[in-house]
Amino acid sequence: MNSASSRSRTLKAVGALSLAAATALLMTGCGQSSDSASSAATSEAAKVVPQKQTTSPSATAQMTEDQQERKTVLDATKVTFDDAATTATGEVAGSKLVELDLEGVDDEDNQSPSPTATGSPTGSPSPTGSPSPTGTGSPSASPGADGPVWAAEVAEKDGTIHTVRINAVDGKVIEARVDADQDADDKKQTADWLAQATQTPQQAAKVATEKKKGTVTSVSLDDNDGKGVIWQVDVVGSDWKKTTFDVDAKNDTIVREETDED
Repeated sequence: MNSASSRSRTLKAVGALSLAAATALLMTGCGQSSDSASSAATSEAAKVVPQKQTTSPSATAQMTEDQQERKTVLDATKVTFDDAATTATGEVAGSKLVELDLEGVDDEDNQSPSPTATGSPTGSPSPTGSPSPTGTGSPSASPGADGPVWAAEVAEKDGTIHTVRINAVDGKVIEARVDADQDADDKKQTADWLAQATQTPQQAAKVATEKKKGTVTSVSLDDNDGKGVIWQVDVVGSDWKKTTFDVDAKNDTIVREETDED
């Protein structure tokens, strides 16, 4: 009787252990199945939902071609408009500035007529009667091998024009010469315009930059459609857009303002 009871207890214990092992195995299998299903679902979801874009487009990529050209040239320019103007007039004794332009910045625009709807200049030729120095070659989208260049026209009292080209990095004069294609009428027109311009190009540039903060890239003396003379001033702002101001050369009043959105 004792032997039978002992054997019965042993069988019950073995049965209990077997049941526990089976239960544990079943639970483990279920867990693995659940994890596998979850992993598969996550993988499938990743195929459907695109990954979030973490890199934003650069500011340069958002610029227009003209804005990129302006930035390239101005980043390389170290000599300011004022300093270039002083150097140019100092190269020819007793001369006055007629035009000063930073080459490579909107060169093509300098050859197009100005709008006439608001009484602005009608695209009349420069005082020399010939294209300005910046229009003699093909426009450059970036500084040349020696860096950017300021191209100036300065005039003697009799209206004789001299072209002076200045390195816009170190301020040294690259070239200074008399324009050979001037005739008596060209010289007279230049002298007349300068006599009418009681305000200096530096004063006109100051008026323009007070209206729009930025860098002066061009100043030129022009006729205001027979209503006197103006200083036409180009200013490039921090957004690399160019604004052109027509400033009355007698009283520093802005008579026209236009921003190039390109």
